[in-house]
Amino acid sequence: MSRRPSNSSRRLGGGGPLGEIFHPKSRVPSLLSVVLIIGGLVFLIGHFRGGSGRKEVVSRVEGDFSCTQDVENAIPILKKAYGDNMRKVLHVGPDTCSVVSKLLKEEDTEAWGVEPYDIEDADRSCRTLVRKGIVREADIKFPLPYREKSFSHVIASDALDYLSPKYKNKTLPDLARVSNDGLIIFTGYPVKQRAKGAESTKFGHPAKMRGFTWWMRFFVQTSLEVNEAAVKKFEQAASAMSYKPTCQVFHLNSYH
Repeated sequence: MSRRPSNSSRRLGGGGPLGEIFHPKSRVPSLLSVVLIIGGLVFLIGHFRGGSGRKEVVSRVEGDFSCTQDVENAIPILKKAYGDNMRKVLHVGPDTCSVVSKLLKEEDTEAWGVEPYDIEDADRSCRTLVRKGIVREADIKFPLPYREKSFSHVIASDALDYLSPKYKNKTLPDLARVSNDGLIIFTGYPVKQRAKGAESTKFGHPAKMRGFTWWMRFFVQTSLEVNEAAVKKFEQAASAMSYKPTCQVFHLNSYH
């Protein structure tokens, strides 16, 4: 049996969900339907775009806060600021495996790390660093298991933000004790940055961010002096390499 050719005009104006839209007798309803469909599409697009924007704002307010990326990006700048003296570095803070791995890629640089919190969920490369004794887990509220001036420089990031002033008074001088040529601190800004919920639970309490003036007073109380020469060199190198940290960076002299 031969198949009858299809009638496109009949099909277009016939039944189906779109048929009435193109039917000549329903021109007014069809215009209304088109307007409603377009309006619905615009609403949906706006809803999804607006939803993602709101999520982004919530993310910025609630956290995803960490200075780890700042530290890793700052390593070449720190090397320029401190020169060949930065040869034996201790990093103290969360994600220390990542920072130490980056430091070890630098020429003529030895690196160790102290993770103040649980590292049971560490990846294979981190477990390798732990097995070799390069990275260790330690409670920084107590003296670090190193002799005085064991390292040329100590870099601390995020860890101090979770300590109460009582323990800061002990931990910061201890970080300075094990350094010989300088102590570099990366810490968050107040209000603008908060610890993400998972970290607050992991560390027992949320981070307490302090402003520049508070830290300056605290350094005076703990008899630590700002390394003005290092600050100037760091700022010059950062400007030349277009480095803009999202965290506060402090350069301190070691105890002598």
